[in-house]
Amino acid sequence: MVRISGPQAGAALASLAGTLPKSRRATFSALRGAKGLLDQALILWLPGPATATGEDLAELHLHGGRAVVGAVLAELGGLPGLRPAVAGEFTRRAFENGRIDLAQAEGLADLLAAETESQRASAMLLAGGALGQDVAAWQAALLRISALVEAELDFSDEDDVPDGSEGAASQAIAALAHAIGARLASPSAERLRDGVMVVLGGPPNSGKSSLINVLVEREVAIVTPQAGTTRDRIEVPVAIDGVPLLLTDTAGLRDDSSDAVEAIGIARAQDALADADIILWLGDAGEAPAGALVIAAKADLGQARPGLPVSARTGEGVAALKQEIVTRAKALLPKTGEVALNRRHRAILAEVQAELTTARQARDLLVTAEHLRTARTALDRLTGRAGVEAMLDTLFGGFCIGK
Repeated sequence: MVRISGPQAGAALASLAGTLPKSRRATFSALRGAKGLLDQALILWLPGPATATGEDLAELHLHGGRAVVGAVLAELGGLPGLRPAVAGEFTRRAFENGRIDLAQAEGLADLLAAETESQRASAMLLAGGALGQDVAAWQAALLRISALVEAELDFSDEDDVPDGSEGAASQAIAALAHAIGARLASPSAERLRDGVMVVLGGPPNSGKSSLINVLVEREVAIVTPQAGTTRDRIEVPVAIDGVPLLLTDTAGLRDDSSDAVEAIGIARAQDALADADIILWLGDAGEAPAGALVIAAKADLGQARPGLPVSARTGEGVAALKQEIVTRAKALLPKTGEVALNRRHRAILAEVQAELTTARQARDLLVTAEHLRTARTALDRLTGRAGVEAMLDTLFGGFCIGK
């Protein structure tokens, strides 16, 4: 599908098809250029502003051969006023023309990158405007609070200004700050995007590499009887039951290593365990880090040990282990129907919460009003209404060409 957006879209479509078809109706048409017939295609004419970009829009649904598409693009490139779109340009035009807000654009970017069902569902919420709806409600609440404060400042001696406006504003500020704080406490989008970090830890030769191979269902780590085979972190992104995970194999932990390379691997293993969301511990249960899931690996050897019995050789306990990992991971991810906030969202909302807290604590209503104004400006940045030009270049530059 070739999309043409902008003031020359109608002229370009008429040049290829001979005439403009009825608007918003798919039409079968021959497309012709300087070298004759280019393709028999379905065409659509979509006048703005009710289009994806807010501009006049034409779509050519072509046969998919490279030669066909190349010939049509070459013909379009020779028409006046047309040029190839840059990465993310259609989405950026949609944003700039008010068809979507910035959070929705971020959702579209997430949707393009989604690899698991949970990532897709979260991206669809964001792209569908769920965060924008929340922001609109917060903005409306802020405006009501600001109105109370301004009324108290300017018209406190008037009969139509109710008594207790200052107290009502303070309570409303506290309620709004609490609501935003609750949203900040929810799981982050980064964990959903990058995967819940699951780290396998334990002493050398405890079965970590064999287990990660079984969990990802391919050979990603070298397995030998020799202790200390794994020297560095091995990270493997994988989805289990639609849940994104980052499985990490680590060097075996021991205190008596005289090998400098192994010592570096042990230090990196300790760092990975410190950063882990979920730890699978294959060592002695008494040495397991707090909250770790203890695995009684090599269960096929018949040695009774504390922990979940698992055998990489026979498959015993692997299904139960996967289910436990998924259960723990889901508890760390946004719930179904909940918008996941990315780092930018969280930074802005933290700023808003701080401004609200300061506004409520201020003893001067003029100071309160100023902090409320700053909070409103920050919320505008969340949806892209102010102060985001440099960030826009970064965001839309990450889209593919044609999106």
